[in-house]
Amino acid sequence: MADDFTVFLGALPQVCPRDARRMVLTADADGRCEVFTWDAATRSTRQVTDRPRGTVHCAIDADAYVWWFDEDAEGRGHWWFQPFDGGCRVPGLPGVPAALPRGLAVTADGTVAAALASRDGGTRLFAGRRGRVPREILGIAGEGRLGGVTPEGDLVALATVSDGDTSVVVVTPAGRVVARLPETRGPAGRFWCRGFSPRPGRSALLLVHELEDGYRLATWTPSGGLVTHSWCRFDTEITARWYPDTDEVLVRQERHGRSLLHRVRLHDRTRRVLPTPAGSLLDAAPRPGGGLHYLWTDTAHPPVPHATDGVALPTPGPLPRVPGRHTEVWTRTPDGPVHTLLSLPRPDGGRPGGADADGDEAPPPAVFLVHGGPADHDRDAYDATVHSLVASGYAVARVNYRGSTGYGPRWRRTLGPGVGHPQVDDLAAVRADLVGRGLVDDRATALWGVSWGAYLVLLALGTRPGLWQAGVAVKPVADWVTAHRLTTPALRALDVRWFGGTPEQVPRRYAHSSPLSFAAQVRAPLLVVGADNDVKCPPEQIRSYLGALTAAGVAHEQMWLDTGHDGYDGAAHVAVLRRSLTFLRARLPAPAPPSRPPARPGGPRPR
Repeated sequence: MADDFTVFLGALPQVCPRDARRMVLTADADGRCEVFTWDAATRSTRQVTDRPRGTVHCAIDADAYVWWFDEDAEGRGHWWFQPFDGGCRVPGLPGVPAALPRGLAVTADGTVAAALASRDGGTRLFAGRRGRVPREILGIAGEGRLGGVTPEGDLVALATVSDGDTSVVVVTPAGRVVARLPETRGPAGRFWCRGFSPRPGRSALLLVHELEDGYRLATWTPSGGLVTHSWCRFDTEITARWYPDTDEVLVRQERHGRSLLHRVRLHDRTRRVLPTPAGSLLDAAPRPGGGLHYLWTDTAHPPVPHATDGVALPTPGPLPRVPGRHTEVWTRTPDGPVHTLLSLPRPDGGRPGGADADGDEAPPPAVFLVHGGPADHDRDAYDATVHSLVASGYAVARVNYRGSTGYGPRWRRTLGPGVGHPQVDDLAAVRADLVGRGLVDDRATALWGVSWGAYLVLLALGTRPGLWQAGVAVKPVADWVTAHRLTTPALRALDVRWFGGTPEQVPRRYAHSSPLSFAAQVRAPLLVVGADNDVKCPPEQIRSYLGALTAAGVAHEQMWLDTGHDGYDGAAHVAVLRRSLTFLRARLPAPAPPSRPPARPGGPRPR
């Protein structure tokens, strides 16, 4: 495998509101994610940050000050800013203790609004002037995120999550609560905050209203209150943004592993699909005059930015193309069809150079790459792990099991009884379908996942030990009880919602879903990767699982990283990728030599 590597991140550059030629973005810096400026007029870049663990949170304000978040291994830190062309860095929120970032916005006159998560799981909302000690204007006990600020800085929105329900609080910089949305109790559905209109004088807040079987747009204004636009309905998950110079809205829809863009005119009650290439749009932003910037990719091609307004965007150099054939399969199950993105190492689907006992072309060994979340989904998008596996001769199956996004709210909520077990059932059903179609080798299938995906790997190996020949679990939940005790307050609250109580209240439910309970039943060799500074999937609960494997005599290997859960240094990812490929080659029938060199590996897969 090549020694060089690139970190690919799915976000467009952020544009200075007063000078569209000046932008800030995160990009690769010798294998780390760091913050850069981009001057579209001169087509030049400047690296702003250079931190051992990388930097991922950034912004640019109307005065072209570049902002970034300087976080530690646990993700806690402070906001800083400096002029676009360089100079001394200045603390953006002086006097505020280190915390987790939950959103930042800066108005044209330098008013700053920021949300920060405290160690006790609460959220604090601050407002003030750039570079001056801010005022705390709101504090909540649960999880929150900045929802936006008006151009005048007179209203700030905080999106909150409590007991699984979402709401939005609108406050003034003095801390006076103006509105709480939804305005009435009852089965109104959840509201997702998408920000205030950037047009002065509008004070219009954009929301996505989640229904039982779909989504629709909604708006709120101080004078008109909450208005839901029932005519503007979508069957799968959406996000939305205001156009900067009109009252129109750009909607990005995630549907069945791919993306669509819609331009919506709320006043005229019209919408139309905007033409974009087939695949996934990792980000999309409307620009003045009706222009559009978007970041496009598909399984075979790494992300590339596009601009319809002629603005020069920073573009990568020569990019690799994933070999093989990339297709999709729908598997019928009693709970509904399960969608799988399938990558095969040869264009015709066969295994290069391999043949079975009768001389027929043998199907390839397969790796089921299990996505995290579970509120996420695998897209028709570039993934460096897929690239490396396919180039090494493996088929790769990415299964959007129950709980995945991109298939509507009913599918996302259909987690079924027993946390984790319905998803394992879906993985097993897809495996049987692919084997039955002759697409993958029944004697050589492995599982590979990160975070929640790694949890499903461990649960599947323990509950369906005869199906899988190897497993790779990177930063998993392995022991639910210990994980619940040591993880973040937000994830503890999520556990309580999933299981219906704490481990003390419903111990059997936690035990039924914990990989630790099935460790002795694992038969396939297993590689487990943990991170010493992981606060989401703590190392202690991984070590308890490894101890159970040892006690049961289960063959396994372990690897430890000096990182947190969400690392921005590609070197750690490459180390895991190398170790995992070596592990798989030793345990699955060796694929034939690849027709092309392996991938240049990219950044970490999302949770």
